[in-house]
Amino acid sequence: MSRRNTPVEDQDDDDRCRIDKWLWAARFFKTRSLTAHAIDAGKVRWHEERIKPAKELKIGDRLIVTIGDYEWDIEVKVLETRRGSATIAQTLYQETPESVEKRALRVLQRKLAHEPAHAIQGRPTKRDRRDLERWKRG
Repeated sequence: MSRRNTPVEDQDDDDRCRIDKWLWAARFFKTRSLTAHAIDAGKVRWHEERIKPAKELKIGDRLIVTIGDYEWDIEVKVLETRRGSATIAQTLYQETPESVEKRALRVLQRKLAHEPAHAIQGRPTKRDRRDLERWKRG
């Protein structure tokens, strides 16, 4: 029997796993391709360093994950490559208290001073265009 026809054994060790698989299993990203793109873009740092998606992750590693305006500073507690429920995913890591506080402050800032452009949806109506023209004319 040739080697090609044999079933592929699980190559994940218990003490290491790929960072892209782990981030996907920890539900930071919806797909592994989004995870890989974020890692390549420098949105995920391992011990303050840029990495590649195939980087081997160990328990105790520190990651900084940036998604939009929010940043998570986490420590890896459990290695997992299978995606489970959100409650299970939250047990895979522990976020630092400073990170929790910084994100809560950012949420509060966004609530108090929201971006006015977010309220605009689609093209302006005829009424909006007339108001804009009146404003431009003075």
